[in-house]
Amino acid sequence: MSIRLRVNPIACTGHGMCAELLPEMITMDQWGYPILADEPVPRPLATHARQAAELCPTLALLIDENRHRRR
Repeated sequence: MSIRLRVNPIACTGHGMCAELLPEMITMDQWGYPILADEPVPRPLATHARQAAELCPTLALLIDENRHRRR
């Protein structure tokens, strides 16, 4: 299973909490809005990524899960 972050640009109001909680994957632009890493979240950071999404004041940070079945 891999997870990726995405942001709902309409819901995001630029609080910056996500970048504080997950600086390894999220930086801020000049207006205070998140810039997400364009790569899957590394397994050791998965818990931190979920926490950042849960604590987003506007719930604009989202987790996309991709479950791969092995045969």
